[in-house]
Parts: sequence; structure tokens; C-alpha cells
Amino acid sequence: MKSFILWDHDGVLVETEPWYFEATRQCIKQLGVDLDQQTYLRDMAMGISAWERAAALGVSHADIERHRTLRNQRYQQFLREQDIEIAGVDTVLEELSAHYAMAIVTTAKRADFELIHADRQIVRHMEFVLANGDYAHSKPAPDPYLRALQRFQTSAEAAIVVEDSERGLRSALAAGIDCVVVANDFVAGQDLSAATYQIKSLAELPALLATL
Repeated sequence: MKSFILWDHDGVLVETEPWYFEATRQCIKQLGVDLDQQTYLRDMAMGISAWERAAALGVSHADIERHRTLRNQRYQQFLREQDIEIAGVDTVLEELSAHYAMAIVTTAKRADFELIHADRQIVRHMEFVLANGDYAHSKPAPDPYLRALQRFQTSAEAAIVVEDSERGLRSALAAGIDCVVVANDFVAGQDLSAATYQIKSLAELPALLATL
């Protein structure tokens, strides 16, 4: 019996991942790195920062930090201007919140998260949010999900994770938690075969959970 749902954020509740990639691609190109989506996703799955590619070319730490800051600014501009909604999210959360305790476990920076949710109602369904900085090591390390279990004072067996990417899947499984992967075109080429369950859209999740 599952009593707790731990939600990934980017790519599951809002469609932000393509814009984070695009902001990174634009800014790291100025440092001589031509970053394609396939390489970006492969690095992400392994927990490797794109900026390590710039460092390998001999780019100074100061230049990397300046362009990382520029990336962060450009990403926030995208968040303000682009459509990042995923259809049906609030309906599914409304239904599931009546039966499960829920939390968001994300690698997003707190400032980005707050900007995204300034005018959205998603967080009202959650007991808490863990963002970048709230745990020792980011996904694919197990730390974010282990921290969430600790906050809920529960076991891995009582929880289930909802993810979309290989990095998040690795994190959930490393924490010993069953993981549902929701299909997302942006990460379609990643290896998600280790997922406990796979669904095509969030609309399928309530029916799946009802069988567990």
C-alpha cells in the first residue's frame, strides 16, 4: 500500500526542461562549447554538468561563473515568457491529494521554483517542497528522495516516485523507492527501462496507483 507520492518537478508538473537546455546551450556556446541535446541529456543522466565541458577546454572558473549567471537570467526570462503548462496536472493532483500525502522533490533552484509557482496552484497540494540546496547531493544521487522519506518519517516501501528522466529514475531507485516514469518527448532517448512502471501521461496515474 502506497501512502506517499514524491513528485519530480521539471518535465512532470511543468514543461521547463527544454528551456533550461536552450538557455544553457546559448550561453555555453559563447565559451566555445557546441552543446547538442543528445549530449546534454547523456550528461544529465550521469549527473555531469554541461559546464564541465567548458572547464575541459581550459575556460577559467570566473568566465564559467559569469556565463552560468547569464544562463540563469536567460532561463528566468524563458520562464516568464514561454508556455510551460502540462495539461491536466492540477486535475490529477486534486484527485490524488485526497488519498496521498505528497511532496515535490526537485533539482530546480529555489528562486526558479518560486518564479514558476508565483501564479500557479500546484504547491497547495503538497506537504513540502525540497529544492536544490535542501540535500547534500543532487539527482542521480539518492539524497533528495532519502531526505523526503526522512521528512515524511516513512519507509521507501510506503512511497512512490513520479519522474520523467533517467537521472530522476536513477535517484529514486538508488533510494530504494518504486518509480513511475511519465513519457516526455524531451527525454525520449534516455534509458528508462529500469522504471517500476511506465505511463504515457499523468492522466493514467490515479488508475495505476489504485492497483498498488
